[in-house]
Amino acid sequence: MPASPDAPKSLRDPALLEARRAMADAPHVRPLRAFARMIAAERCAAVPDPDPLDGGVAARLLLLLETPGPSIGRTGFVSRDNPTGTAANLFRFLAEAGIARRDTLIWNAVPWVIHAPGALNRAPRRAEASAATPYFAPLLALLPRLAAVVPAGRFAREASAPLAALRPELPVVAIPHPSPTYVCTAPAVRERILAGLAEAARHLAATP
Repeated sequence: MPASPDAPKSLRDPALLEARRAMADAPHVRPLRAFARMIAAERCAAVPDPDPLDGGVAARLLLLLETPGPSIGRTGFVSRDNPTGTAANLFRFLAEAGIARRDTLIWNAVPWVIHAPGALNRAPRRAEASAATPYFAPLLALLPRLAAVVPAGRFAREASAPLAALRPELPVVAIPHPSPTYVCTAPAVRERILAGLAEAARHLAATP
């Protein structure tokens, strides 16, 4: 497997993006990619692939964002390497927390694209949240080594209850959304994100 990028936004490089796409059907992400394709067919909307540089079905930490943003159309991946401010912040926060990339899977609480083509992303509606809830059980079934879930942002945090109902023993550590819009509002936001990721890292360390 290629070395992980050492700086954010690497998928803005066409050559690196093409190399990542060539890995998209690697065995450790193939079941998740098939799951994404199934959701896309059922919802009649695009669902980005998991990043093959991440842990795939061997992930021990599920980092749950809210919805795929506009950059998904450019890369096709849910990735910390996407050319956005949110992804760049996530890249830095996960590195600072010392969470190994092979231990992570980044997914979305509503995994399909909800914004109109060319439009800015928007907050999910309650009906979309309800429609997404049944996909949590098959997602968790694909992640047998999961040791912690980190929902990022208010909307993703609402997934805590259905996740807890499915896996009561699974620690859920909520953090603020890593979007620059939130991170720049106050130094405390950054501190809360790092504190939450540090707590998640402790759960990983305590789980074989």
